[in-house]
Amino acid sequence: MTRTRSVRPRRQGRLFPEYTIPPEELARREAEKNARIKRYREIFAQVSPQLIQDHYNWFMIIEPNSGDYFIDPDEDVAMQKARQKYPSGMVGIMRLNETGTCGKI
Repeated sequence: MTRTRSVRPRRQGRLFPEYTIPPEELARREAEKNARIKRYREIFAQVSPQLIQDHYNWFMIIEPNSGDYFIDPDEDVAMQKARQKYPSGMVGIMRLNETGTCGKI
């Protein structure tokens, strides 16, 4: 006797279609992110030449709206300094070296 399996049809589409983000909103978010990254890099390029000599490989936390930055050799301490002044602001982490990168990929 051969047993047959019931095969359920696969459903196509999103799990929660009501939570779909419109393409205009996605484009707006991407543009804001790119503007923020550009501002991080501008501030870094402006202040890093003076700081690299005395604070090489220290972490630099940048708040893009005000232009404030916080440096420390320990990333967690630098982040705490930034969070004390800007508890809910968007901040960027860079490293005081030639490239500004924090690690290897």
